[in-house]
Amino acid sequence: MNADSLGRGLIILDRDGVINEDSDDYIKNTDEWRALPGSLEAIAALSGAGFTLAVASNQSGIARGLFDQRALDAMHHKMLELVDGAGGRISKVVICPHGPDDGCDCRKPMPGLLEQLAIHFETSLAGVAVIGDALRDLEAAAAVDATPILVRTGKGLRTEAALPERFANIAVYDDLAGVARALLEEAR
Repeated sequence: MNADSLGRGLIILDRDGVINEDSDDYIKNTDEWRALPGSLEAIAALSGAGFTLAVASNQSGIARGLFDQRALDAMHHKMLELVDGAGGRISKVVICPHGPDDGCDCRKPMPGLLEQLAIHFETSLAGVAVIGDALRDLEAAAAVDATPILVRTGKGLRTEAALPERFANIAVYDDLAGVARALLEEAR
């Protein structure tokens, strides 16, 4: 897949706190994975308008022994099925299974996950919307010249309250549905 096949463009979403509820105790199984109100419909609206959506998510619960790859795969299967049922599509999911002290280049705020998506889609990330609820999402986006967008769901309110000056002018929305409305209006 290359940039010409991305339709209106690529949009990269964080998972926990953007698409589904987040927890300081981690989302460990399909019972705990619950879509945030309006998130599935937002993904469907963006997909329907021709955007390509991908997910980039830190999943250190694997390194911490809180869940295994099979449980994570089941959570992602549930997410993809629910998105599909709402009429949307997520084209690619990439995760970092490492812990914060593992020294990898894929754990956000490092840009490795986003770079994996750039390679997969054969596209530049300059200007690509990266939607997250945590400072590490915004920092990863800035590292690859993407456009960081903050949602207030998940950890977003705490993140907004402590935003560093360099992110003072980024777009902030109440939730993924708000971002979708803005992106769809901009695309008209």
